[in-house]
Amino acid sequence: MHYIISGLNSSDFAHLYGKDDEYLTQYNARRVLASQASALPDRIGLKDVPPGTYAILLNHTYQPAQSPYQGKHAIFIHEGCMQSGIFYSEIPEYLTKRQLSLRAFNLEHCIIAAELATGDEVEQTVLDLLQRPETVYIHAHSARFGCYLAAIHKHQG
Repeated sequence: MHYIISGLNSSDFAHLYGKDDEYLTQYNARRVLASQASALPDRIGLKDVPPGTYAILLNHTYQPAQSPYQGKHAIFIHEGCMQSGIFYSEIPEYLTKRQLSLRAFNLEHCIIAAELATGDEVEQTVLDLLQRPETVYIHAHSARFGCYLAAIHKHQG
């Protein structure tokens, strides 16, 4: 079973880069200085924001589908990041270093299964969820904070 994990599209957020606090406030966003290596997960590059650089904290609709599971939550993006992380049948360290809530969705965008996973067990848990015939995609969330981290889709590889 092959899968793809891809970061958010930077063009959706580029208008925030380099703007002042007043502008960011209009989008319920704020600039945050990264101070710890793994404290701020970048949803575009799918890696941690390096210490000493800036992230933007904003509210993001991670599940836009018309479903009871439609949702939005706070996320961090690395300010200036223009390259989306793309991982083919590989779990990025960004995910394995965190305790995850993995949520499998069907065609109706409803959760059909959910599991917790950390470290080396993440990939097997992803594969198990994707092998369910009704699974269309998986959302990975931080089990601690509940925030969206990445989407995982079946991939013909």
